[in-house]
Amino acid sequence: MPGLNLTRVEARERAAVITNVESYEVALDLTTGDKTFRSTTKITFDAVEGGETFLDLVVDRIHTASLNGEALNPAEYADNRLPIRGLKAKNVVEIDADFIYMHTGEGLHRSVDPADGKVYLYSQFEVPDARRVYPTFEQPDLKSSFTFTLTVPEGWTTFSVSPTPQPTALDDGRQVFKFAPTQRISTYITAIIAGPYEGETKTIRSTDGREIDLGVYSRASLVKYLDASDIMDITEAGFAFFENAYGIPYPFTKYDQIFVPEYNAGAMENAGCVTFRDQYIFRSKPTDWQLESRCNTILHELAHMWFGDLVTMAWWDDLWLNESFAEYMAHLATSEATRWSDAWVGFLTRKEWGLAQDQKPSTHPVKAEIRDLADVEVNFDGITYAKGAAVLRQMVSYVGRDNFFKGLHQYLTKHSYKNATLSDLISELEIASGRDMKNWVSVWVEEAGVTTLRPQIDVDEDGTLTSLNVLQEAFSPQASLRPHRLVVAGYDLNEDGSKVERVFSEELDVDGASTLVASAAGLKRPALILVNDGDLAYAKVRMDDDSLAFAIANISKFDDPLTRRIILASAWDMTRDGEFPASRFLNLVFEAARVETSIASLTALLRQIDTAVTSYVSPAHRPAQLGVVADRLLELAQNADPGTDAQEMFVLGATRRAVTHAQYEQIERLYKGEDVLDGLVLSEDLRWAMLFALVRGGLANEADINALREEDNTLTGEQNAARARATFNSPEVRLQTWEAVMHDVSIPNDTRWAMVAGFWSHVTTSPATYAQYVEKFYDQVARTWDEHTFHIASGIVTDLEPLPLVGYLPEVDVVARSQDWLDEHRERPDSLRRLIAEGRDDAQRMLRAQKADA
Repeated sequence: MPGLNLTRVEARERAAVITNVESYEVALDLTTGDKTFRSTTKITFDAVEGGETFLDLVVDRIHTASLNGEALNPAEYADNRLPIRGLKAKNVVEIDADFIYMHTGEGLHRSVDPADGKVYLYSQFEVPDARRVYPTFEQPDLKSSFTFTLTVPEGWTTFSVSPTPQPTALDDGRQVFKFAPTQRISTYITAIIAGPYEGETKTIRSTDGREIDLGVYSRASLVKYLDASDIMDITEAGFAFFENAYGIPYPFTKYDQIFVPEYNAGAMENAGCVTFRDQYIFRSKPTDWQLESRCNTILHELAHMWFGDLVTMAWWDDLWLNESFAEYMAHLATSEATRWSDAWVGFLTRKEWGLAQDQKPSTHPVKAEIRDLADVEVNFDGITYAKGAAVLRQMVSYVGRDNFFKGLHQYLTKHSYKNATLSDLISELEIASGRDMKNWVSVWVEEAGVTTLRPQIDVDEDGTLTSLNVLQEAFSPQASLRPHRLVVAGYDLNEDGSKVERVFSEELDVDGASTLVASAAGLKRPALILVNDGDLAYAKVRMDDDSLAFAIANISKFDDPLTRRIILASAWDMTRDGEFPASRFLNLVFEAARVETSIASLTALLRQIDTAVTSYVSPAHRPAQLGVVADRLLELAQNADPGTDAQEMFVLGATRRAVTHAQYEQIERLYKGEDVLDGLVLSEDLRWAMLFALVRGGLANEADINALREEDNTLTGEQNAARARATFNSPEVRLQTWEAVMHDVSIPNDTRWAMVAGFWSHVTTSPATYAQYVEKFYDQVARTWDEHTFHIASGIVTDLEPLPLVGYLPEVDVVARSQDWLDEHRERPDSLRRLIAEGRDDAQRMLRAQKADA
């Protein structure tokens, strides 16, 4: 039975029957209660005479349904589909039904802000969830024009793809907003947002002379933190950059950006009506990396207005092109149109995500095989986003930047408000550049896996380079050797030994098993030879032994944050592969953190410290290393410049890693103001982080949680209190948290993830208390998958699979237990099996790294 799924075959068959969808007229009454809402829809479409197909809809109850004036039988509604038969050349289908509010960030999400009791609604339709709000032909190639009419309580405002109209007041305290018809777009980028949102507006001029209204909004309790002017300045810079780069004016009528609660993604590119998770509104002073990340997300969604919304993939196998393109263009625009000119430093962290995903057993080509909606759900991953963006960066180098944007302009112009495929884009790039791209696309886009690049160095007895080659090896069995445009550079200490300087550099094309770096011959061998200087290539990068030893000894003497980051990324990849002891990596990264000026890099390094000490350090070394890590973070915080991002980040890192009573007491003194770090602001967010540590250490109780919750009477405060309560070191609390997270479908998504964080709080110090949850997980995971929507279920599987126990307890073998589950549940959905298999692979990687560290 199809359930919520839709296969590519079914979509193609339906598109062969439905020849054109002229319009949707959707009327939503959002005043009918707090569980369901009324949705009345009229779809006008052309079809093959005599054909039959089905509508997609996920409803609570169908009141009436008709096709061309003839009643349809609601009893035929099954598997979230309603059959429609005996189609004419011109058709009208009308459905009146009750749909269900969601609390999972899918469909139409309903959230109540505890700060003031106000209700906020917003839609999230990607991949297949417009059908949770109105009946649809839920596939991207059946584009249409949409007219939305919303009935809402007095005092609310509404947003959609078209500009918000003036409401018509009703006599009963309600009001009606009737939006103008949209351009032709896909169902998944339509949008409905409603509630007492507040914000600011601005008007900018498009390159075609139109005045484009910008709006930035949030819920009322957050609007005092909403730095709308900064967000709109970035947006305006993005408009100018993209309109110039694409050579096409902004394709929609206005541009609203709404920050919404309990969002399950970073943002969504609804046409002219982008939604963001409201964690991007900072209640305390944000770090520079947080601001840069928000800037990048703003520009990512804006890039989609052309690539994804104006021209949309025909089917989800080109999802990568949608997301990779926005990922690449966002980093390009951030680096060239905003103050973050070093945005490619942050991009390296994204590439690490892609490289990690690419080494899993579930790796797939950048252009993945998408058989059905279940496939696409799990392919919102590091390959689709980060590897694809890195591949596009290589593509730009391959065809030339001017040719790339020339071909892109033709592609967007030719397919405006239509659907297109990768081959459509490639054909335009081939015309623009004159290059045959078939082989390039084959090895980069249609093959999975990653290659390894390393130097081969030959010197004479005087230490002079006689030859320098870049060797390429296929790390993944399915990966061909690929063409790379990259830079090879040499580094050495300056005369007084105070810093490391670049002494030679060559940009070249690397292809095949070995490529000569011609300019190196005859040079004195530099102390460090770095393949992929500047980080242009997508590959695993290795240093020779002498270069690695020099880098370790002198990491604090590199001035350039990107060079430091490339070296550390190579060391991190070696750590993950069991080639470099995790304890040694920690020493290296702490030395780098001491001098790091890039907050993007420091953010990544602190995350890697967390992973290394909890997952890759040998269990024999871990208790001592845990104590050392927290002490070193506290020391770095004390020595950091007052009031800097680094100071607060080191304190936050120490709160996550504290394990000894002395460390908890030190955090307690900071929390209570008995100790003071000059310049450190005890924001609500930082105080919650400290309180989590104090609860974990037994120095705080329920009264302390309630006191801070009373001070922070917000949705975030509510979620943080849930996390703190789940942190108590009690078997009863742990069991209650487990059962709620696994099986209570009523818990909002962000509250659930907060509880998960609390659940695992004691695993590094009291692993034996978690032993029972290994069998609980594998016994219950299939049931959990069936109980929840995909997004929630996949998050539970990822977050509660017992990976934190790997290597801790001899009696716990996660690798064997996960394999047993896979062997015993071959009938379960591929998406669930993929997640379990990925967990098994992570466990194997952890064991290899722990063995290397021993």
